[in-house]
Amino acid sequence: MIIKDWMTKDVITVDPETSMMRAAKLMKEKGIRRLPVVDDKGKVLGMLSDRDVKEASPSKATTLDVHELYYLLSEIKVKNIMTPNPLTIRESDTVVKCAAIMHDKKISGLPVLNDKDELVGIMTQNEVYSVLLSITGVYHGGIQIGLKLTDERGSLKEVLDCVRGHKARIISVLTSYDKVEKGFRQVFLRIMDMEKSALNELQKELTDKYNLTFWVRDNLN
Repeated sequence: MIIKDWMTKDVITVDPETSMMRAAKLMKEKGIRRLPVVDDKGKVLGMLSDRDVKEASPSKATTLDVHELYYLLSEIKVKNIMTPNPLTIRESDTVVKCAAIMHDKKISGLPVLNDKDELVGIMTQNEVYSVLLSITGVYHGGIQIGLKLTDERGSLKEVLDCVRGHKARIISVLTSYDKVEKGFRQVFLRIMDMEKSALNELQKELTDKYNLTFWVRDNLN
């Protein structure tokens, strides 16, 4: 899945001369936690997060009066508290690459650039969650099935043939080599709901023939 198909395209930005007060108000009004800081040519100069604003704000124990406080906040510019030269990602990169960078660097959002280094979008945890929910098909409900299979050619096909043999409709198929010993892999299937008797027959055959690790009915309603 490519970033340009999932990123938020209507990006709210600020310029480096914007006051911290104005930036904080903008984030609150729009319900966002980060703002790309761009110049007049659309080049990304930095990222401003709500954490940056909080850390730069005077303590509640300040001795400043209201007028002094407002003057101070109006004088603090975005360029003084932003994270300069932030990590970015290309619109042609994959969502999983974006997720890996965000996870490894412990950041919650990345500006998205095109091949001209222009800001064209933003990827945050919310967009990554949307992709995860989409590829798993959880909103379609049904049954999620976990299996531990040997990492041999044809092992997955055999399971899928078994599932189809029971006339089950497959929503998604995911595999993982994490948290399992070498020579094995985890497989996660999601199928459409079926009549109870048909589900019982399928569950019994999967249990008898394979290492069935879980069988869960997902219903978000």
